[in-house]
Amino acid sequence: MVGDIVIITTNSPAAIASLRLLQLVSPALPVGAYSFSQGLEQAVQASWVTDSDSFFDWISGIGTHSFASLELPLLLRLYPAWQEQNNERINHWNQFLLAARETKELCLEDQQMGEALKRLLDNLLEGQLSDEVTSEGSSFVTQFARAAVYWHIPVVDAGHGLAWSYVENQVAAGLKLVLFGQTEGQRLLVRLSQLIPDWMRKAESLQHEHLVCSAPGLVRASTQHEYQYSRLFRS
Repeated sequence: MVGDIVIITTNSPAAIASLRLLQLVSPALPVGAYSFSQGLEQAVQASWVTDSDSFFDWISGIGTHSFASLELPLLLRLYPAWQEQNNERINHWNQFLLAARETKELCLEDQQMGEALKRLLDNLLEGQLSDEVTSEGSSFVTQFARAAVYWHIPVVDAGHGLAWSYVENQVAAGLKLVLFGQTEGQRLLVRLSQLIPDWMRKAESLQHEHLVCSAPGLVRASTQHEYQYSRLFRS
């Protein structure tokens, strides 16, 4: 006890799982997420995104019409496949997700981040929960689900963490590209994070035939970014 404050320390499985989730979504995770803008750089170049309000509209739109209908529901399918070590289902959903990437840039980003996380997990998991994803490459979500299962992170918490990681990376990119400062960036994180439970509920409700990215603006921005003359982010 310190003064009137009772301090309780615990290394319960739930507490350790929470800490591993923080590690998994940390910007310090060496997967190169900071190298990509997911079309935001071109959206700024085209003046589709010019301030914090238009940035919020851009990210919330992608979150609702792409992230909540593709990445999150795929995480919900890959998680039990990893639990069961069902390599056929793991490979099926991994290939589905990569095939759903509508531009070369988005596919390259997913594969490079996925392979980086795979190499990291191959070292951290010390041979446990072996990865037999096909040579076509691994999606980042596939490896994120693998880590969540190994570290006993509940699937809903993992979904919230995956969405938070996306939002945080986009805000970090926005700070470099859009005219808003650090305080406004934090305000945007608060606003966008309030949408994540709705994205998760949408993901939970989708049947297989409804898994799709329906964000044509993102696709157009990504395609044009491949040819943008001056870039801060990878293409």
